[in-house]
Amino acid sequence: MRGTGKFIWRRNQKEWCKRGKGITRRRNDRILDVALPFEIAPTELKQRLDSGEKIHLVDVRESVEYQIARVTNSELIPMASVPGALQKIERMTDDGRVVVVCHHGIRSLAVVNWLRQAGVEECQSLAGGIDRWSAEIDPTMPRY
Repeated sequence: MRGTGKFIWRRNQKEWCKRGKGITRRRNDRILDVALPFEIAPTELKQRLDSGEKIHLVDVRESVEYQIARVTNSELIPMASVPGALQKIERMTDDGRVVVVCHHGIRSLAVVNWLRQAGVEECQSLAGGIDRWSAEIDPTMPRY
């Protein structure tokens, strides 16, 4: 039914609901907003990390790039390996959101788009990538 804004379906033992304008997901009697923007700014990510919010950082760059510079506690899953790691990434969203990181934010945005099409809604791309992170958050981080 178009326009009513009311539908419910089940996916992987999770109840998804759409009520009005926002999309929410009910998990363990909590309602979570999953209508996340595709990107998150470095300053917002830093604030959320500092506040203790559970965020999984997935770095989709290549190993060589990861060795040059990386955000603390990020996990390397190169872009070409993401389809094979889909179940692992889905499990990450059970206790928090996933933020995907790359060099300038192009690859990570493509990965987030692919993940959302695969049903992983609680994911975002770091806007501007690690380059913007190093410029705005951690100027000691090497830029390349």
